[in-house]
Formats: sequence, C-alpha cells, structure tokens
Amino acid sequence: MENFIAHNPTKVHFGKDVVGQLGEAAAQCGKKALLVYGRGSVLRNGSYQDTKDQLDKAGIEIIEYSGIKPNPIVEDVDKAAALGMEKEVDMVIAVGGGSVIDSAKIIAVCITEQCSGWDVMKELRDPVRALPIMAVLTLAATGTEMNAVAVLQNNQTMEKFGYRHPVMFPKHSFLDPNYTRSVPANHTGYGIVDLVAHVLESYFGYGDASLSDRFAASVILEAMEYGPQLMRNPDDYLLRARIMWAATNALNGLLSYGRLNGDFTSHSLGHQLSLLYDTPHGASLSIAFPAWMKHMIPKVGHRLEKLGRDLFGDPSAGGTIKRLESFFSEVSCPVRLGDIGVGPDQKDEIVALMNRNECNGKNPDNLLNDLDREQIVDLMFEA
Repeated sequence: MENFIAHNPTKVHFGKDVVGQLGEAAAQCGKKALLVYGRGSVLRNGSYQDTKDQLDKAGIEIIEYSGIKPNPIVEDVDKAAALGMEKEVDMVIAVGGGSVIDSAKIIAVCITEQCSGWDVMKELRDPVRALPIMAVLTLAATGTEMNAVAVLQNNQTMEKFGYRHPVMFPKHSFLDPNYTRSVPANHTGYGIVDLVAHVLESYFGYGDASLSDRFAASVILEAMEYGPQLMRNPDDYLLRARIMWAATNALNGLLSYGRLNGDFTSHSLGHQLSLLYDTPHGASLSIAFPAWMKHMIPKVGHRLEKLGRDLFGDPSAGGTIKRLESFFSEVSCPVRLGDIGVGPDQKDEIVALMNRNECNGKNPDNLLNDLDREQIVDLMFEA
C-alpha cells in the first residue's frame, strides 16, 4: 500500500427534506449568497424554491446566476465570479448536478483570488482559500458533492480537464433523492455509468490496496443491482437513494486510499468527445472505457481478471469487459461512437484532438502515446 492521508471535511446531509437544514448552515457563513444553477430542471423539481425559501428564512440576501450548461464552460464561471465580486457575496450555493457544483467550486476560488476561471484550471494560481461552498444535489453521477475536484471546458482552446484543490471541498452538501426523481431516463443512465466509471478509474490506479478493491467491487455491484431497476422504476425513492449514495461514495476518496492515484485516462479520452460533439459526460465514458480496457488488456488484464471474479465469477479479461459493456447498454447508454451518430469519417478529428491535448491518465504504468490513442478510437467504432 502507498502512504495516504484520509480527510474529507464535507458535511453530507442525506435523505428526505434535508434542505430544511440549509438556512441554518448558510447563516454560519455570512449574509449574502451567490446562488448558481442551470437551465430549468431545478425549477421543476422544487430544489430551487426550497433552497431559496431556506435562504429567505435565514435572512440571507440572494444574488442569482443561472444557465450553467451540462458540459460547463469557463465563460459562465467568469461571468458568475464577476457578479459575485461586484456584489461582495459571502458564499456560493450550487443547486443542480455535477456541472453546476463544479462551476461553483471554481467560482468560489475566482472570487477570493480575483482571477479568471482558466487561470485556476491551468494552475496559474495556487489558491489560499475559497468562499464557503454549499451544494444541493439534483443528479446522482459525479460525486462532486463530496470531493475537491472540478471539471471545466474551454471551447476557445478546445480543452477540457479536471482540477483539484483542498479549498474546493463543499462545506455542506444536501442530498435529497426526491430531487432526482424528475431526471430523464437518459441522464439517469448516464449518471449510473459515470459512477461506475469513477470506481473503475480508482481501481486501475497505481498501487496495491486490497480493501479499496473490495469497496470498489461493492459500489459497482450496488449500481448493477439497482441501476437497471431504477431505469424501469424512475419514481422509486429507495432506488434513487441507493444510486445517489453509491455515486457519492464512488469519488469521495474512499476507493483511492492506499493508491498513489487513480488512472482517469478514460475520462480524458471522453472529454474530447464532449468538446467535439457536446456528448453528455456519462455517454462519453460508456464509449471510452470499454475501448480503453480492450486496448490495455496486455497491461491491465490481471486487474480485469480480478474484477471479473469479484463481480461476475468470470476470471477472464475479455469476459469482464463484455459484461460491463452489456450493463452500460442495459441502462440505455451508448457503447460505440456510431450510437451517438459519429461515423468513421470523423476519426481523424477525434484522434487529432486527443493527441493535441495529450490525453493520458495519472497511472505511470498506463500512459498512452499517439498510436495508442488512434487504436483506442478504432475500438470505439468497432462493432
């Protein structure tokens, strides 16, 4: 096992009506909040109004910024941060899914650092602090509600990647599964794939951590048992709760302890599909991950065999990939580029962007070169 520090300062409030505790928590952070949200779903599921009511009740002034995109862009972060600076807000509250919460994290840093979002993402600043961040989660997927990571894209430079800093842990996160009941079937499926992909990224990281392996298998089994049931019964509160908590634990640090780092190559590859075709994040991963695993069998075959034994009782690398692909399809996610309308004639632009952005992960044993990326893209097309 590698040396590690286990620390997670986020206070998670989980269950029915937990947003009722938000006003008291916010009052401890100040008197003026920047409320950040997306493009309408929070107005329909009640989370926006519940949050606003809590802030009003606590006597907190609300400054609003709406319109965060599902694949969040730096322009929105900069505009929201400028508004927060102008109004001298004391905290940033995000109501929405991973894109909104990720944006709020960078916004909270930009306000204190008086800088642009891309300066933060490119590590041109080393933040000393961020404004307090609170999250009201409405989509089970990314795990951002309990970690210090944010992903942002820049359509001008054609880059999309993640940034981590300890000051970006949310102070409080409110997880009411009822808010996810209105999530459409396709995005519910994308979220299920996203959580499984996060587990796999940790699993293929550098280092030997047997307990983390056991945790990883348990989270995937949770998703495999309850994910398809949820797709058939989208209004079921208990199923929503189980998937929501699985997604949080997939990327809150629990699965990484004992490893030097995760891998995250498949995330890097998938981000290029989002940049080029505005592919939903989970859909990009259900295409990228199987292709990466197939290509990497010579290097990670032993890990795939172990995973197959733990999940399926099938100690074969190819069998493990096939079963995971089948699961992704079962939750209505694409597994080939053709499934999202991308044809072989677009291969060159995909490979060119992946190579330009030097898509790679953090496990030094699994690094890719230009030829590797081209061969992985071929596998994304392969029937």
